[in-house]
Amino acid sequence: MKVDLIVTNALVYTVNESFAVAESFAVQDGKFIAIGTNQEISSKYSSGQTIDCGGKPVYPGFIDAHCHFYGYGMNLMEYADLAGIKSQEEIFKKLQEHHSVSKTEWLLGRGWDQNLWTEKEFPDNQRLNELFPDIPVYLVRVDGHAAWCNKKALQLAGISATSIISGGEVLLKKNQPTGVLIDNAMELVSKQIPEPSRELQIKALMTAQKNCFEVGLTSVTDCGLPKATILLMDSLQKEGILKMRINAMMEPTQENFDFFMKDKPYLTERLQVNTIKLYADGALGSRGAFLLKDYSDDPGNHGLLMNDSNYFKTICQKAYDANFQVATHCIGDGANRFILNIYGKFMKGTNDRRWRIEHAQVVNPDDLKLYGKYSVIPSVQATHATSDMLWADERLGSERIKSAYAYRQLLEQNGWLPNGTDFPIEGINPMLTFYASVFRKNMEGIPAGGFQMENALTREHALRSITIWAAKAGFEEQKKGSIELGKSADFVLLDTELMNCAESEILEAKVLKTFSGGELVNKN
Repeated sequence: MKVDLIVTNALVYTVNESFAVAESFAVQDGKFIAIGTNQEISSKYSSGQTIDCGGKPVYPGFIDAHCHFYGYGMNLMEYADLAGIKSQEEIFKKLQEHHSVSKTEWLLGRGWDQNLWTEKEFPDNQRLNELFPDIPVYLVRVDGHAAWCNKKALQLAGISATSIISGGEVLLKKNQPTGVLIDNAMELVSKQIPEPSRELQIKALMTAQKNCFEVGLTSVTDCGLPKATILLMDSLQKEGILKMRINAMMEPTQENFDFFMKDKPYLTERLQVNTIKLYADGALGSRGAFLLKDYSDDPGNHGLLMNDSNYFKTICQKAYDANFQVATHCIGDGANRFILNIYGKFMKGTNDRRWRIEHAQVVNPDDLKLYGKYSVIPSVQATHATSDMLWADERLGSERIKSAYAYRQLLEQNGWLPNGTDFPIEGINPMLTFYASVFRKNMEGIPAGGFQMENALTREHALRSITIWAAKAGFEEQKKGSIELGKSADFVLLDTELMNCAESEILEAKVLKTFSGGELVNKN
C-alpha cells in the first residue's frame, strides 16, 4: 500500500497504555495507520517519503497543558524582556533602550522579579516617573499577577491612594500609590492599552508557533482568551497558516458564553473551546496567593481571593449545565481548599468531568484527598517548583513548604496529571519540564540532591504528563498525545533518548524534526 510517509529504523516511544516501543510506522492523510517493526511496516507499505532515523528516538508531539501562547507571541512583539534582570538600574537601562527603538504609545515590559534584586522588595515608581514623564509605563511581573506602573499610567486609569479594588490592591507608600498593582487592580491600567492591529496579532501567533515547533511542541492549551483572539486563531488555522493545535480556554465573559456555549463545545481539527478559565487567587511571588494562614515573611497578610463564592458558583453552574470544563488558577492552600469545595458541590463524588485546578501549588495535606474524591485534575508546571524553590520557603515557612509543589502526591489522587510551563512565565522548552519533573533541579543543577525529591515524577510519568496526559486533560486523548492507530501524526525526532540518558543530557537535548499531522513543520 502506498502511503504518505514512513518512519523507519527509529526508537519509537508510542506512549500508549503499555508504554510500548516500536521501530517504524506509516502515516496516511495525517494519521498513524500502522505501527510495528521495520520488517512489518516495510513489507506492507511503501512511500515516496521515507525517514530513516538511524536509531534515534521518536516521541509523540509534545503538548503544553497550560501556557499563554498568544500572550507569549504578543510579548515578543511589544514588550521589553525584563526576565532574569537582577537590579532595578538594569531594568531602567533596558527600558530606555527598548523605548528608543519601539516608539510605541505605551512602554510595555514583562518579567521583572524583585526576588532577584538585592533589596527583594517591591519597587516604587519614582525613577519611572523621572525617566518617562510623558508616556505611560506598564510592566508586568514575571508571574503575571502584579504590575509596576508610572504616574502617567495610573492617571489614565484613574487610580489614586483611595482606590479600592475587589480582589486586587494598590500598594501605597506614605499614603501615595507606589505604582505597584496586585491582581485585579492591574486591569484598570491594562484595559487602557490600545488594542494591537490584526497584522501584529498574526505576526505574534506565527512567531509563537515557529518557536514552539522548534522545541517539539505540536499542541498547546492557551489559558484565558477573549472571543476575538479565539476566532482569529480559528480563521488562521482554516487558512492553513496556523498549524498549531490549540485548546483555547475562554475568559469568563458574557460574550464568550453567548458565542461558544450555545449548543456544544466548539471543535475543529486543530481548535477546541470547551473550558472556562477562572482565577481564584494571585501568585506566591507577589504575595497575592490566598493562604489559610499568614505569609511567614509578611504577618497580617494571607493573600486574597479574586472573587466571592457566588461568582464562582454561578459560573460553575453554567459550565456544569453546558457540559463544559472549568479550570481555575489556585496557588495558595486557601485557594485550593476554597475551589475544591466549590467543585465538590457540583461533582459530589467521582466523575469524568475533568474539572481542573491550574497550578495546585500549595495544597494543605488534609485537602489532597479531595482531588481524588471529586476527580479534580491538578494541572501542574514542574518548572514553577524549581523557579520558586529558592525563596518559596520564606513565604510559606519550613512546615508549609513541605506540601507545596507536591506533584507525586497529586498524581496519586487520580493516577495521572497534565504538565505544562505557563510560558511566558517560564521557558517554552518541554525538556525543562521533563528535567524539573524528574530531577527537581533548576537549569544550573541546583540543589544537588533535588528539591523535595519525594514528589519527583518518574521518567515515564514525566513523558506521559507532556503527551497523553496533557491531551487527556482536554478530552483529546483519542485524537492525539500518543503514537497509536487513527491518531493525528504529531511526532518529534529527538537526538536524545530521554528514558535512559544521563541527567545532564536532557538539558542539551535537541529536536531534529517536528511533524504535525504528518507534515514536517520544523527541521533544526
